[in-house]
Amino acid sequence: MRRPLVGALATLLLTGATVGVGTTSAFATSQEKADSRTAVTAAAPQAEAKPKAVDFAGTVALSNCSGSLIRMPGSADNDPALVMTNGHCLESGMPGPGEVLTDKPSSRTFSLLNSTAGKVATLRATKLSYGTMTDTDVALYELNTTYAQIKQRYNINALALSGDHPTAGTAIKVVSGYWKRIYSCNADAFVYRLKEGEWTWKDSLRYTSACNTIGGTSGSPVIDVNSGKVVAINNTGNESGERCTVNNPCEVDEKGQVTVRKGINYAQQTFQITKCVGTGNKIDLGRPGCTLPKP
Repeated sequence: MRRPLVGALATLLLTGATVGVGTTSAFATSQEKADSRTAVTAAAPQAEAKPKAVDFAGTVALSNCSGSLIRMPGSADNDPALVMTNGHCLESGMPGPGEVLTDKPSSRTFSLLNSTAGKVATLRATKLSYGTMTDTDVALYELNTTYAQIKQRYNINALALSGDHPTAGTAIKVVSGYWKRIYSCNADAFVYRLKEGEWTWKDSLRYTSACNTIGGTSGSPVIDVNSGKVVAINNTGNESGERCTVNNPCEVDEKGQVTVRKGINYAQQTFQITKCVGTGNKIDLGRPGCTLPKP
């Protein structure tokens, strides 16, 4: 996890970056420096599904991080839309270990991007629906506009949040609205526990080494290129090889064995969020199957 960016400067500067639209290898981080299926006939062998085109449409830029306009499997067109970013990107600062924030008033704004990373609108929150850095690193903001209104006004669809656990080896893209850059790599493996400073995250997604995101990419949606759905949220990476310190997360297995992977980056899975959202896009931590931390 890295500190959030303020403008183009990191409050805690870790790694520099050049602004520009493009695709490069990915490295993810913190609050800081800042996907047609092929027709199959009965006589022909089944063809592989073609990867979905991944661009910037539906992503957002925050003042200090990246994020995305997201839609749950059960969301309705007239539901108030949701924006997702990291918990460590909150305007109020990073939540402490064990801290869970729900239904907090917020007027935070987000720059909505189109497919070519052009800004098409400023979206505004009415509240922080959910935010935490415990077990995961996520913040969900409810907007004062619906999905239907955003589609009608700006011709932008929200990104679909997958309700399924991703699979190791899957090709993914990390799409940063802040830097207007797309990073490409694969889901390497899943980490039992990822520790960084005072925080511990569960079942984190580890990228292959091609993904070397930078500060400001925190909160970027991680998209499965085959399904086109969001499967995780980019949040951290080990910068200098230190062990379990801020900006230098370490992996801890079921037996307590600690592994440090300098230069490797991580994301937090998001499928579990879908189990905690009810009618009207409202967070309901008491729903069956919801495992998100509670206040």
